[in-house]
Amino acid sequence: MSKDEYLIIYPIPSLVSTLISRERTKGSPLTEEEVIEIRDNCEAVAVPPDVARKIDEARGYLDIDPENCWEEWQRARKELMDS
Repeated sequence: MSKDEYLIIYPIPSLVSTLISRERTKGSPLTEEEVIEIRDNCEAVAVPPDVARKIDEARGYLDIDPENCWEEWQRARKELMDS
């Protein structure tokens, strides 16, 4: 890896799938504090951008961004929890 390449912290399993599971188990919406705690404690790997793209392709969807997880979770949960 060159000094110009960077690594992406990538939750495994996806953060969105973990949040869906935890919310369904809880039986009520997760709070912002719970979402942040889950994000901070989830399993993750550091991968180069090309590997992250391959993971996205294999999953068939893009995960939510850990840096903006609360905002993105609010949008994702409306779409996913209704389906």
